[in-house]
Amino acid sequence: MDILEIEKKETMSREAAAQRLREFADMLSRDNDVEFERDGIRFTVHVADEVHVKVELEVETDERELEIEIKW
Repeated sequence: MDILEIEKKETMSREAAAQRLREFADMLSRDNDVEFERDGIRFTVHVADEVHVKVELEVETDERELEIEIKW
């Protein structure tokens, strides 16, 4: 059972998506934490020194999906 799950879907430009990924990467490399804000509440989660990374690419006739998953 999940104690906390934060999910947010939004449409943005490719460049904005790249910037969002850079922000997550910077948080991981600089602070060892990731922060999420939802409805005015900020959540900070510590990330372990070693993580498992999964990259999945799905190509369908009319849609592509790139999923990046980090677990620890």
